[in-house]
Amino acid sequence: MKPFLRQQLSRFADRLGELEFLLSREDIMQDMKQFLALSREHTEVGAVASRWARYQQREADLAAGQEMLAGSSDDADMAEMAQEEIDGATAELAQLELELQRMLLPKDPDDQRPAFVEIRAGTGGDESALFAADLARMYTRFCDAQGLKTEIMSASESELGGYKEVVLRIEGTVMTSGGACGAYGMLKFESGGHRVQRVPATETQGRIHTSACTVAVLAEQDEAEAIKINPSDLRIDTYRASGAGGQHINKTDSAVRITHLPTGIVAECQDGRSQHSNKAQALKVLTARIHEKDRSERAAKDAAERKSLVGSGDRSDRIRTYNFPQGRLSDHRINLTLYKLLNIMEGDLIDVIDALQAYEAAQQMAALELNA
Repeated sequence: MKPFLRQQLSRFADRLGELEFLLSREDIMQDMKQFLALSREHTEVGAVASRWARYQQREADLAAGQEMLAGSSDDADMAEMAQEEIDGATAELAQLELELQRMLLPKDPDDQRPAFVEIRAGTGGDESALFAADLARMYTRFCDAQGLKTEIMSASESELGGYKEVVLRIEGTVMTSGGACGAYGMLKFESGGHRVQRVPATETQGRIHTSACTVAVLAEQDEAEAIKINPSDLRIDTYRASGAGGQHINKTDSAVRITHLPTGIVAECQDGRSQHSNKAQALKVLTARIHEKDRSERAAKDAAERKSLVGSGDRSDRIRTYNFPQGRLSDHRINLTLYKLLNIMEGDLIDVIDALQAYEAAQQMAALELNA
């Protein structure tokens, strides 16, 4: 293990002792906010410290095994036992080092949040709208497999059954090698341009067409964040919802459209049964979009210092191509190519997600080492 990693991990062990002392104080319960913050930090630091302790123990086991092997030249059974200990310790140390590296990486505070996934049809007309529906289905099935909950916030359907635009809300937590990860942390690298190459259902001569969609993944903000928006900066319009939904949805002005006047950002919701619920949901989407705008502006300023293809999140970038004739998915940011496109469209997206997260982790680790 590299020296700078050992130095970082030693600090975690020291911090764990400090936290245990602070949490043992009799007056700690008088400030519940501080108590909860310290408790959360203790859980996170304790997880790293325990894995570091295990790593150190296995290092000692490896050294003992090597010493035993060196002194067992005349005892075949002892030599075999020592070699088994060396092999086991070496394998576990490699795994532990990877886990500890992941744990040391800077955490995005939004990674634990629910996410809004916005999919919009782009170039390609009806075929693009059908592809938007395919992407929505792919993400929904992926989330179902990971135990994440998905709901449609709003949708604008095309004539052939696709989506001109659809907004999904996704919540839940997934356990990964780096710890617990929320919906936004799992899907944030999906933002960008998605291109499809295939023969459309409407094509009579069998020609391959290319069309595209854009995907934007936004972190849902706390309700307290929504309060910070000045009500005088909002224009709220109500209108009669369209599409399926029964008599109620078509006979009342329950659909809500909210415009943030300073930025021109718009959010709307019509899927709820009441104007009140639609307004609350639209406000959540609006807050997430404003937050994403701020995030994008900050990222643009930092781009000269840290050029990460994955981390840019620029939805105008062409990040991925879905080639149906070849059964191939290509992610252009990390030069990843997989020949199992049909499985991926059925929600088997985990290999792509893992590869993107591993790439970003490698970039962060390189930055940590450079600044150590």
